[in-house]
Amino acid sequence: MLVKDAMSTVVLTIGPAHTLRQAAQLMAARRVGAAVVLDPDTSGLGILTERDILNSLGAGENPDRETAQLHTTSDVVFAAPDWTLDDAADAMVRGNFRHLIVLDDREPVGVVSVRDIMRCRSTVLVRADAVPA
Repeated sequence: MLVKDAMSTVVLTIGPAHTLRQAAQLMAARRVGAAVVLDPDTSGLGILTERDILNSLGAGENPDRETAQLHTTSDVVFAAPDWTLDDAADAMVRGNFRHLIVLDDREPVGVVSVRDIMRCRSTVLVRADAVPA
């Protein structure tokens, strides 16, 4: 199975000046665990995850003052839609992260998460168990 078959095509894009509270509200409304942070000044893409927000809150930082820019991961590993789920899982394990931004022609077209991969693998396992021997 390929990344394009598993990824969420709901890509939440925010700017670096969004506060963490704004980012969290948008992520909750879209039911996603990560936001793509697009900085028009640098033309760069980064990622802000629910863990980044949690770490900030745990450190006692104010979510109304902290901006996405301060908590964005900018050294992002990107996936291609035609990667296998094994390729994506390997990249996640090597990088110790749970989300990959999927790029097609340098444009974000999706996000694939560990949950997406597990959902697909679980479905495959259920289908394999359902086939009579």
